[in-house]
Amino acid sequence: MENLPETLYVDPTDGSSSSVTTDEFGERARIEHLIHFLYQPLHREEALVLLNKERRSNDMPVMLWNAKNVSFILLQEISMAYKLLSPAALSMKEATRVCNALALLQSMASHPDTRMNIVKAKLPVYIYPFLNTTEKAAKHFDYLRLTSLGVIGALVKVEDTNTPEIIHFLLDTEVLPLCLRCIEVGSDLAKTVAAFIVSKILLYEEGQRYCGTFPERFFSITKVLEKTVDEFHGKPPSQLLKHILKCFLRLSEVSRLVGACDALVKCYPARLRDPAYLNFACEDMAVRRMADQVLQNLARSI
Repeated sequence: MENLPETLYVDPTDGSSSSVTTDEFGERARIEHLIHFLYQPLHREEALVLLNKERRSNDMPVMLWNAKNVSFILLQEISMAYKLLSPAALSMKEATRVCNALALLQSMASHPDTRMNIVKAKLPVYIYPFLNTTEKAAKHFDYLRLTSLGVIGALVKVEDTNTPEIIHFLLDTEVLPLCLRCIEVGSDLAKTVAAFIVSKILLYEEGQRYCGTFPERFFSITKVLEKTVDEFHGKPPSQLLKHILKCFLRLSEVSRLVGACDALVKCYPARLRDPAYLNFACEDMAVRRMADQVLQNLARSI
């Protein structure tokens, strides 16, 4: 990718002006030029790479969404990998190409003007097969899971009036079991993003109902979180521990409402009850206070 064809480069400015207006025009023209190359199969892979270098642009997500058939092209790129998932035959090169398409989808999921369009078009369901993979040995499968989780994480990261509708969509399409799968088989970073998504879902009433209505569902969530904590070696990743504690905090509140206190008390990791371990593991005092709050909630429920 270092020596890309000249045809993929364009400089719409003459290079002599440094005005904001000219820079913005140049950026938009460059993005339009690269979008044009998405329509050409021979240049598409390189265009995906170069468009990802423009992800800081606030205009690019809207331009991608409004460009004719670009969403369809991205779905084509994504769906071409399905047949290579089981049995696992996806190469690093193929996974990287899919991840570049997913990253553009993530940019649209992050933008306030395209975020709900992504949900209403049900585009996230096309990435669910990647979240359901269990291949651990190949790093590029984890890379694929992580980039897919990034799309979901982008949808739930910002809390606004649209978030309840997004949470409803994600629960309705059964994303939570897929996040639990990623917590079980993913790298620490993939586990962290998946736990972040679960914690966001649990912030909302519908998410709490979903997790607390059926005992087996509540139990499956707590068991996955417990197993993850039990598998920590040495000092746990701080962000992963924080999001796991956020999940347990919400579950400790939900358990009192749904009569699942005993189940949570039994499943709560012994490590997170140990003051010495908490002093060792919690670098951030806010995280330590969260751990103490969970213990207080559990003590009230006994």
